[in-house]
Amino acid sequence: MLRARDAMDRSYAEPLDIPALARIALVSEAHFIRSFRATFGETPHRYLQRRRVERSMSLLRETDRSVTDICMAVGFSSLGTFSRTFREIVGESPSAYRERAAVTAAPTCFTRRWMRPSSFGEAPAGSRPIA
Repeated sequence: MLRARDAMDRSYAEPLDIPALARIALVSEAHFIRSFRATFGETPHRYLQRRRVERSMSLLRETDRSVTDICMAVGFSSLGTFSRTFREIVGESPSAYRERAAVTAAPTCFTRRWMRPSSFGEAPAGSRPIA
């Protein structure tokens, strides 16, 4: 399971499918999904979406690239899906997040921990995640 998760962390922007990840973990597809969820507390698809949103949060804070460009760079193929998923995880739209998130003079490890969403879909509408 760790090998598959590491592959997802490395290649989050590429199209990843369950059969390929199951082969990496050396298990069947159904067993992979069940075991991944039992081990990490979320399905592989949700983990990958959260990982992509985490990366997009960083790009929104630290670059002036367009939201559409960031959407495509992190592996989403649809701006609508990206915006909906971002709002579900973070609790606000990518544009609103960019306006609110200011780069502060704090160690990177603190900033990452503070800005990282706790888990998929827990952020209530209009609030920021609490780690």
